[in-house]
Amino acid sequence: MNHDTICALATANGTGAIGIIRISGDQSFKAVNAIFDGKNLEKADSHTVHYGFIKDGDEIIDEVMVSVFRAPKTFTAEDSAEISFHGSPHIAKRILETLTSNGSRMAKAGEFTMRAFLNGRIDLSQAESIADLIASDNESARKVALNQLKGGITNEISFLRTDLLNFVSLIELELDFAEEDVEFADRSALTSLLNRIDEKLLSLIDSFQYGNAIKNGTSVAIIGKPNAGKSTLLNALLKEERAIVSNIAGTTRDTIEEILHIKGHAFRLIDTAGLRETEDEIEAIGVKKAREKVANAQILVYLLDASTKDLNDDLLVLKSIIRDDLKVIICATKIDKFIPDLYESMEDRLRNELTSDFDFIPISAVENQHIQSLKDEMSSFVEHLKSPENNVVITNQRHFEALKKSLDAVHKVNEAITFRISTELLAYELRNALEHLGEISGEVTNDEILGNIFSKFCIGK
Repeated sequence: MNHDTICALATANGTGAIGIIRISGDQSFKAVNAIFDGKNLEKADSHTVHYGFIKDGDEIIDEVMVSVFRAPKTFTAEDSAEISFHGSPHIAKRILETLTSNGSRMAKAGEFTMRAFLNGRIDLSQAESIADLIASDNESARKVALNQLKGGITNEISFLRTDLLNFVSLIELELDFAEEDVEFADRSALTSLLNRIDEKLLSLIDSFQYGNAIKNGTSVAIIGKPNAGKSTLLNALLKEERAIVSNIAGTTRDTIEEILHIKGHAFRLIDTAGLRETEDEIEAIGVKKAREKVANAQILVYLLDASTKDLNDDLLVLKSIIRDDLKVIICATKIDKFIPDLYESMEDRLRNELTSDFDFIPISAVENQHIQSLKDEMSSFVEHLKSPENNVVITNQRHFEALKKSLDAVHKVNEAITFRISTELLAYELRNALEHLGEISGEVTNDEILGNIFSKFCIGK
């Protein structure tokens, strides 16, 4: 365990009303005392705030407030202090320079949170949820990250892991008495436990699709022929003139990506080049990119001009890009200019020709007709990904991979019991299952994994 005293700017870079520098380590109060003209912080009570000046020798750098937090009731479970100063980047730089010349060192990325983990203040999944909470850019992401910070994932698997550990102990005991050929672990009870673990792991794994949509946003590809109204729709959804709108076909040459929030969920809207055969080299690249975006999208919004009578080309495109896992919404556009009979017959033709399920919404982006219906349909897609039985949602790729490995190990243990494989192999598979479950909370980990996780944190956290 590293007992260096570390310091870093805890607030965002840039000018602000105040800034905060965080210090943590056994010598925190001594380090700050060396540059603080005010109360002796080494004698101050925990969770108190003190007025004074930060000085470099005889020079006053700034008028500050210093907060004192004594171990173990701190974020890192170490003695900690926070200096609140006037929010100038230059002042921050001067204070940090003065601290580092008086016994502190600059913290590495995520080092405060890593110390909280290493000191047993939080587990690894909680540490990762702190980074997710900081990065959350929508209400759903905030709620999920906060639930994980409260120990949501760990609580879901800790009891199952404890029960499994008891069986591992009994199996290990059988190995000690191998010559007597006795069984201490009830195989039927073990099978029942494994089935419960299997069910829980599957539920958590299934939640990842919803969790990924919350954390990274749901990708929505807006495609159609040139001049179908893609850019006009993007502008209507965003309520700003983000894309150039023109009567000239092929105006959009590249993809435009913007974030839209609907009912607490983030959607990554991708306005693409119109799909058509073209001799224009640049436009052809845009068409290729459009197809690539559709291949990675979760929702497809396909636009058809409401006056379109020949749907053959559109049907060919739709049949070539529709996938089973793709939510398809077909919109008849510019309905303010045409009578309903035109686009109602369009829907009938599409339903007869397309075997895949889709939603049909007639819209006018210019007149804002049925745009809310489109938003509701997109939001509904995300909500349906959520399992009503599971309050914990997996948003972290590392957790997802560890859960899959755990599930695979549980299946192997079940096979070992079914085929009455030797106790040595059964013990091995059980330890594997325990290890993968422990990877989530950090009970089983290594320095390389920890370094990779915390290196992605911001400095000062």
